[in-house]
Amino acid sequence: MASQTQGIQQLLIAEKKAAEKVQEARKKKARRLKQAKDEATAEIERFRNERERAFREYESKHMGSMDTIKESIERETQARLELMSKSVGTAKEIVIKDLLTRVICDVQPKLHTNFKLA
Repeated sequence: MASQTQGIQQLLIAEKKAAEKVQEARKKKARRLKQAKDEATAEIERFRNERERAFREYESKHMGSMDTIKESIERETQARLELMSKSVGTAKEIVIKDLLTRVICDVQPKLHTNFKLA
């Protein structure tokens, strides 16, 4: 019976050591996963920054800066407004006369053909 309890004791000790090793392996795996996640996050951030920088370079090279675009739009708008003002100034009198000739009618009062004097 003593050998039986001694065997059980050895099994319990071995089971305890195995459980400790499994626990340590789980902790090690969790640390490796966290480290891999941190490395992946850093790599993603580096890639994002590099692509953002490349896009900014492409944008400034091909499209110009936002100030340049804004200035060109404002110049174009001013030119169009001036052209419209000149056009209105030259055609204003002609349009008013045309409207007045179309609106003012020369009405000739006449009796209707079906009207009979009583």
